[in-house]
Amino acid sequence: MKRFLSPLLIALFAAGLVACSKQGPDTQAASEPAAGTPAATSTSVGLAISTLNNPFFVTLKEGAEAEAKAQGVTLITVDAQNDAAKQIANIEDLIQKKVSVILINPADSDAVAGVVKQATDAGIKVVSLDRSVNGAEVTSHIASDNKAGGKMAAEFLLEKIGGKGNIVELEGIPGSSAARERGEGFNSGLTGKTDVKVVAKQPADFDRAKGLSVMENILQGNKNVVGVFAHNDEMALGALKAIEAAGVKNVVVVGFDATTDAVAAVKEGKMAATVQQKPDLIGKMGVETAKKLIDGQTVEKNIPVPLDLVKQ
Repeated sequence: MKRFLSPLLIALFAAGLVACSKQGPDTQAASEPAAGTPAATSTSVGLAISTLNNPFFVTLKEGAEAEAKAQGVTLITVDAQNDAAKQIANIEDLIQKKVSVILINPADSDAVAGVVKQATDAGIKVVSLDRSVNGAEVTSHIASDNKAGGKMAAEFLLEKIGGKGNIVELEGIPGSSAARERGEGFNSGLTGKTDVKVVAKQPADFDRAKGLSVMENILQGNKNVVGVFAHNDEMALGALKAIEAAGVKNVVVVGFDATTDAVAAVKEGKMAATVQQKPDLIGKMGVETAKKLIDGQTVEKNIPVPLDLVKQ
């Protein structure tokens, strides 16, 4: 019995060794890519938006998403809700995720400088959209010419009011490049116009509700206002509500951005005009630029987006 079992056990053991020797190389080969097949890579782009509580930036995001899908890019969108500290934390999270490019629409152009430097130090390209970054260098800036848009608004408003009268300027978020540049452009258009007086210039933070309340307060002491320029359409629409509620007639209201609601108000004859940026195009161009950077291409330092005036 012992002499019979011993050779049998030896035979079984040898067969097992042969089977194992065949299985090893086959399993290893199956886990490796075929010769000539590139290793899989993932391209991700972060989109740090100032706020998605504004139709302009919702449209910008949608333009970016559509282009990301077309380009095969993974887009990670984060919303700062107009909070600079939250945006800094959002961008730090994108840095930790090791995205290839960050597209940033700053909530505060000054406040984000430090985190933009962190991103570039980590080897991540940064592209600013609509609003610039102060105090840190970005690879590219994509925006409409806000100063030219502000001046365009001033020229149109002057024409509509006959070059004279009391006007109001509703400003955007203090510290944002859009507010600063649109204001500079608007006031440059008023230079030398001695028959025009800016009776009030107050921030309403690009917000419709604040535009309403600020305009209500202004109208309490200035019933003879003939024109309003708001740094964005949300504030313009809020101001329009305040003007209607106060029963003040024939006030020329000009906004900025050409959002859907504002364009509808222009068509209805309630708003006089809005400077048309193209947020969907800004978002699209942002992702296009990011893809070029991922592919190792060079891009322009400043990429302009055309402006138009939507008017009655």
